[in-house]
Amino acid sequence: MSSFHSIKDSQLENHLFLNRIMAAFIAIVLLTSGLIVRLIHLQVAGHEHYASLAKDNSIKIYPIIPTRGMIYDRHGNILAENTQSYSLEIIPEKAKDLDDTLLRLQKLLNISDEKIDLFQKQRKRQKWFASTPLLLSMSDEEIAKFAVNRPFFPGVDIKQRLVRHYPYNELAAHVVGYVGRINEAEMKTLSAEEYQGSTHVGKLGIESSYETELHGKTGYAEIETNVQARPLNTLNETDAVQGVNLYLTLDMDLQKTAYDALAPYNGAVVAIDVKTGGVLVFASRPSFDPNPFVAGIANDAYQALQSSEAQPLYNRALRGLYPPGSTLKPFVALAGLEHNTVTPSQRFLCPGYYQLPNVDHKYRCWKKTGHDWVNVNKAITESCDVYFYRLASALGIDDMHNFLQKFGFGEKTGIDLVGEKSGLLPSREWKFEQKKQSWYPGETLITGIGQGSNQVTPLQLARATATLANRGNVVTPFLVDKIVSGTQTRPGPETHKDIIPLKKSNVDTIVSAMVDVVHSERGTAHDLKKDFNYLMAGKTGTAQVLGIKQNAKYNENAIEFKYRDHALFIAFAPADDPKIAVAVIAENGGHGGSVAAPIAAKVIKQYLNDNNEN
Repeated sequence: MSSFHSIKDSQLENHLFLNRIMAAFIAIVLLTSGLIVRLIHLQVAGHEHYASLAKDNSIKIYPIIPTRGMIYDRHGNILAENTQSYSLEIIPEKAKDLDDTLLRLQKLLNISDEKIDLFQKQRKRQKWFASTPLLLSMSDEEIAKFAVNRPFFPGVDIKQRLVRHYPYNELAAHVVGYVGRINEAEMKTLSAEEYQGSTHVGKLGIESSYETELHGKTGYAEIETNVQARPLNTLNETDAVQGVNLYLTLDMDLQKTAYDALAPYNGAVVAIDVKTGGVLVFASRPSFDPNPFVAGIANDAYQALQSSEAQPLYNRALRGLYPPGSTLKPFVALAGLEHNTVTPSQRFLCPGYYQLPNVDHKYRCWKKTGHDWVNVNKAITESCDVYFYRLASALGIDDMHNFLQKFGFGEKTGIDLVGEKSGLLPSREWKFEQKKQSWYPGETLITGIGQGSNQVTPLQLARATATLANRGNVVTPFLVDKIVSGTQTRPGPETHKDIIPLKKSNVDTIVSAMVDVVHSERGTAHDLKKDFNYLMAGKTGTAQVLGIKQNAKYNENAIEFKYRDHALFIAFAPADDPKIAVAVIAENGGHGGSVAAPIAAKVIKQYLNDNNEN
């Protein structure tokens, strides 16, 4: 027992105990100090930051989608409007299992995979708590099916939305365009701030060209929510700014007349107000109904449109490329007069063909027996090819190209629509750049009658006709006449105006010949029913689709319809004080005088009657 007490060291144990007490005390002091410092930081230094975070957890920013602006024609007829519709929408935050929810909805309402994919892409652009549409423009049957099953789909509900609608269906589709669901590529280019909550964007026509103005400005609301993310009250709100309303120069009554008159041919009709450049008719046939594109057109329906040989989605008025044929002859004749290459009274013999010096090839006239002796009036009135072969050869490709370019051939018109094509006005430089080949004299001849590599759009042809009617005053075609925002109205786009210096006597000579085309018994459009008391100036044209060999004869009845010549006609009226210029292209119509000319005459007559000019 004594040996145990001798081993124990009480002093050492006390020392160790005191050290442990001291270490524990120091640890407690340090931890307490750290806690106090942290509390001070949270309550004082970091108060603003953490208060903001807490606020963000209880306040959510919801976008207020602006109402899209309306589109009207010149008479106030509605071309694009917003109608109430029911949509099926999902708030992902409230859906217990989003993938399962989508799967069950797809089965219940027969929703296509395309629409599911579109929803997923749209959802990724939105906040997790934002309502994203899955189905637009729900049918009564779809609404009834979901209403019965609504309790089984938390976070899913039916809501009212404004949906774009086009009352004129296919009649104005190519010019007005349509809106469609925002796709993945557009998501990358559109402003995330302005399009937060928006589901649609302009795809074609005016809807696309004036997207920014029509869309308006997105507003925002700060909503206080509880822990279940249910809204309690609105703290702050910035109103959305409605999109502007657009009034077009288009006359829908005239548009319908042109579109209907063009049947049964594919093609285009463009009519321009000669004085201003405002587009009165912009018809492309065939067309399509833009309304299914708004909610999301079915894939099979879209493929049917795309694969159709008639190409209803193709805007022929803006992008169709055609040889101008004989409609180019008045401009070539004017070039000859302006360059003093020919005089109004100078005559050439037309034996039915023309040959370049020391060349065996015969460039034939459309009239096999020829036109006998021909001056510029007769050449235009009867559309003599040989006269223009001679004139083109004498002018040369350089002078001819430079003069025609002044009238806008080979260049975009600058109309306020996206996607316009520039056509093609051939030249030495163009051929060498594109083909690395020299220009040949024979090419000059066929260019002079509007064939060969010449390509124009109907819009270009209408603008050139308006410029001739204006006696050299060039106007830029435009569609938006005025932009209305609330009580404020401003004009449409600024248009560039230019003047081509022309001798009055030369223009008088050309216009007189074009009047004879319609009103003279010798004219190629003399069969036109002339039940009007004004003079119309016009020019017929035929554009080859299928090349004919040197000695072969063109037999329209023996050729498949799609290979038959195109029929063209340009006109303006009244000839002495022009108000309207028209260009018509009827694909595979064959004869400009019998097919295209009556279409232009209907448009001109109706316009002048409506404006008390007849």
